[in-house]
Amino acid sequence: MRQSPRGEFRRRSWRRGRWRHRWRHSLRLQLITVFLLLAFAMTIVFIGGMQRAISTGWRDVARPLVEDYVNRLAADIGSPPDVGRAQALAARLPISVHIDGPRVNWDSHPDRDRRGWLQDRRNPDDRDGLERRDWLSRSTADGHRIVFGVGTLPWQREPHGIGWVTLAALLVLIWLAYAYVRRLLRPLDDIRAGADRFGQGTFDTPIPLRRCDELGELAHRINTMAQDIRGMLDAKRALLLALSHELRSPLTRARLNAELLPATAEGEVERAALLRDLNEMRDLISDLLESERLASPHAALHREPVDLAALVRETVAELRGSERITLDLAADLPVLSLDRMRIRLLLRNLLDNALRHGGSAALPPTVWLKRAGQDAELTVRDFGPGVDTEQLAHLTEPFYRADGARQRSTGGVGLGMYLCRLVAEAHGGSLEVCNAEPGLAVTVRLA
Repeated sequence: MRQSPRGEFRRRSWRRGRWRHRWRHSLRLQLITVFLLLAFAMTIVFIGGMQRAISTGWRDVARPLVEDYVNRLAADIGSPPDVGRAQALAARLPISVHIDGPRVNWDSHPDRDRRGWLQDRRNPDDRDGLERRDWLSRSTADGHRIVFGVGTLPWQREPHGIGWVTLAALLVLIWLAYAYVRRLLRPLDDIRAGADRFGQGTFDTPIPLRRCDELGELAHRINTMAQDIRGMLDAKRALLLALSHELRSPLTRARLNAELLPATAEGEVERAALLRDLNEMRDLISDLLESERLASPHAALHREPVDLAALVRETVAELRGSERITLDLAADLPVLSLDRMRIRLLLRNLLDNALRHGGSAALPPTVWLKRAGQDAELTVRDFGPGVDTEQLAHLTEPFYRADGARQRSTGGVGLGMYLCRLVAEAHGGSLEVCNAEPGLAVTVRLA
């Protein structure tokens, strides 16, 4: 089917826009364009300058020589003009001869417009044409006029061959320039690939040092920076392990001591408050350590085949108040390779939030689990008051809480949703929060 003119125009416009975008984002193409434009400009300047120099300075030098040579040629042809001699001259030399007179009218190149070459018909005041006519034409005593010109030059006998050779040479030069520029900029590709590896946490393979120029020095500096970053990450990991060990031990001892307090009426209240504070400190330390592990791009997941529907049922059954949660789990779910412990952490945080903020609503919190192509989609919704629209984008940030007063009854320190987002992203998925009106719905997509 023939395409409409408007469709063809759109297709060409799209191609031009794509080429412009590629040219703007390619240093090689820009350098080659600059090279070609510079070569073209230098050629024009050189040719124009040489023509100007020859037309002004060399004309006075060449004119006497040309006039003397034309006189000798006219004398050799004779008066009256001898066509045989003129034909021999035209065959031996790269010149053309035109004889016009009362008895002899002959032209060595009859296909040429002699008058058009001597003088421009559109410009009667053409001085160059008048000068060429004075230089290259002679009148004989018997009334004939002999006009000399440039004949068939050697390179004009095969113009197509010379043109193709010139085009091929130009293409070869362009290809050589592109190959050289590509070789010069090859370290940039290595630097880009190395930056991608370092961003993913792979520091074992440094950027190869192919050059000893500025790009080679840049690659060396980036390798040094990568090793420094690796050292800082290792130090950070060691610090987290030390904190985990050093902080949990005194918390455990403090909890034991609190449980051993005398069982009095007043002491029971104080012990319960102290145990609650110690539990919050323990959970805070655990959440901080887990968030640091998940936020690292080289965090390791212990993946295994997991029946997500069964894991949801197990996690809900472990919660206090599980009888208030409604489950809607699909039966055709794919078996996914997941980190069971971290998915359990995600489920517990989402369900705790749903029970805390929607447990007193008319409808119980609901969990939906369905198939989304080759992925699984989990949605946890409560029917509570929800949050303001401007706060939705901040719910997954660390230490952010919609409750600005941070009352103890609301629980948490603002790391639950942040951990959920890190767990989903670590598995190659996503987490989305939206107002369900009423309530809040959190959708997690796991690949």
